[in-house]
Amino acid sequence: MIRNSRRYLRPPGIVLLLLCAMYFLLFVNRTNIAIAGPLMQADLKLSNTELGLAFSAFAYPYAVFQLFGGMLGDRFGPRLTLAVASFAVALATAWTGAVGGLLSLFMARVALGIGEGAAFPTATRAMSVWMPKANWAFAQGITHTSSRLGNWATALIIAGLIALISWRASFYLLAPVNLIWVAVWLWYFRDRPADHPAMTAADLAALPVRGRDERQGVPWLKLARWIAPVTCVDFCYGWTLWLFQSWIPSFFVQNYALDLSRTALYSAGVLFAGVIGDTLGGIVSDHILKRSRDLKMARNGVIFAGFCGGFICMLPVLLVHNLTVASICLSLAFFFTELIVAPIWAVPMDITPRYAGTASGMMNFGFGLAGIVSPLAFGVLIDVTGTWTVAFVLSILLLLLGALLTLRLRPDVPFTEDIVPESQPSTSALASLAVPSPNPPSR
Repeated sequence: MIRNSRRYLRPPGIVLLLLCAMYFLLFVNRTNIAIAGPLMQADLKLSNTELGLAFSAFAYPYAVFQLFGGMLGDRFGPRLTLAVASFAVALATAWTGAVGGLLSLFMARVALGIGEGAAFPTATRAMSVWMPKANWAFAQGITHTSSRLGNWATALIIAGLIALISWRASFYLLAPVNLIWVAVWLWYFRDRPADHPAMTAADLAALPVRGRDERQGVPWLKLARWIAPVTCVDFCYGWTLWLFQSWIPSFFVQNYALDLSRTALYSAGVLFAGVIGDTLGGIVSDHILKRSRDLKMARNGVIFAGFCGGFICMLPVLLVHNLTVASICLSLAFFFTELIVAPIWAVPMDITPRYAGTASGMMNFGFGLAGIVSPLAFGVLIDVTGTWTVAFVLSILLLLLGALLTLRLRPDVPFTEDIVPESQPSTSALASLAVPSPNPPSR
């Protein structure tokens, strides 16, 4: 126990802790609008469709910067890229507190999406260098657990700040916290572990062996075709996650007429289930990998179980109008869908550690696209139908589709620049799901 504690106090453990803190802060800054949303909606006189448009504004640049942000992380290194990204998040959060209508709110969310879009693929780039390969899924799981802790804590923090001061002040007070993280990150982190003054030979021996300098051109087209199946699965997962991040507080308000404090309590309960799912998904995936040495079983098996569990647990929310049933089933659905996070983020690292930032950005482009469509679609469907049923049915169907597409993922086939996949994705949407099936080079 003491030995393990000391290991986590070494530079790789501290870097992981800093990344956990960043994930926590980014999700507080991202989801605070969901808690403040009902009051902002009334104050700014927004319809559900307009509020959904404001929710989705974040995802437009977020999706784009998944691609370019990962490239920037590979090109300029995580130290500078994450510092600039988090600084942009601080400015956008302060701006959100000053909005006066739909247009300014939309633009503030766009600015936030620019900052956050570059962060997650770049963080994956840092993990691929600073974490032992056998712990990649755990690292992804624990960092995303921190993000879901941010989800959970946001419901309590923002509700408390709104009750004490105002929804505008709740945004203003978050900005300086992000700036503190930027300062600590620049002081402590190094792009190359060997450059850190506190690293020892034993620390370096536990990390992946790196070849030539990774700051080089990326084979975009070949890599995008290789990652396309993972992107499609991530879209299906992202659709439902955006539902939980954007609309769950409004769901409790509009369907069960809860006040702010009770809404925050129930929302926090639902979101806390994701904390457990994130952690468990990473631990289980790495455990299966260590026991079986089978990447498909370790990654695909956990992802498939997450989709199926989410699908089953969402069904009672449609069939029973009861606050207790809804809160329990939504919590279980969120738990299962969050099992997906760690293994799916580990897949790009498995496929191509050299281009981990770019590849994970390409994967999470699917999540960004879901963020563009899902929050707005929910708002429109609720306004048009007057019910949440159709919106929930669509999410349930996408969970089922995600489970089916997971069966075609190949994390065990490494990306090789001079080999083109035998199954070429065509220009059609369905053909793009074809899985690359080259023969891996002999070892």
